Amino acid sequence: METVDVAPYQLSQMDKQQFMVAIGLAYAQDSDLDRAVNRLVALRLPGDPIQAMADTACELARTGYVNSSSGLRAVGAMMTFYQGQGRTGCADTLITAAGAATQVVDIQLPTNTPTVTPAATKTATPESAALATATPVAVVVPTAAPQITYEAISVNTACGLADSGQIQVFVYEINGATGIPAQPIRVRWNGGESTFYTGLKPERDPGYADFTMEENINYIVDMPGLAEPIQTALSAVPCTDPTTGERAITTYRVIFRALS
Repeated sequence: METVDVAPYQLSQMDKQQFMVAIGLAYAQDSDLDRAVNRLVALRLPGDPIQAMADTACELARTGYVNSSSGLRAVGAMMTFYQGQGRTGCADTLITAAGAATQVVDIQLPTNTPTVTPAATKTATPESAALATATPVAVVVPTAAPQITYEAISVNTACGLADSGQIQVFVYEINGATGIPAQPIRVRWNGGESTFYTGLKPERDPGYADFTMEENINYIVDMPGLAEPIQTALSAVPCTDPTTGERAITTYRVIFRALS
């Protein structure tokens, strides 16, 4: 299928929602407020675009989207973004911005029953008196959402001026065809690393993301916490475009697929 350029405001409502998820995740990584706001403005949403982010987080928090660790993390990132700009939404009362699901459990502390009768001259200390009258305490127990795991199923190379030196990543459902947006991709090299997210170029594929390499640098690619690193480093080495005969940098296409 031929890829065509689509402006963010031309996306479907569902794709706009995923685009906003990716904006929140990217902001959580780079803290670039201007970039995040400009991306939101590009959607041409009615009203306040930052409040639209809060409203979208609210919609997602009400659904099964937050039943996975990746979904919970994504909504938490959106909350961090809009809360920092003074906006609110229903997600604020449904989950925490830190992205940790919790439940409140009542734990009955045992009543202290002394086994030795103290001497008549002894009186209960404040500590022992407090223990003897202990009441149930509400304890917040973190609960971990199920985590989706992925595996790298292929790494292919190409050479062309149009996408010279790119690491192009696709993240698919287990069927190998449905792209998954808002997934973290990490590249690491000697002395640095960068994390970016699928979904910011939905016209290419909802599960697509890319990173531009620097020549003669080796890169390790993984999905942090979700997939093992690719065993072989991707090297940004020169190549020759077979169509034009011009010099370019090797491009890598990496595909991750959900295990379940």
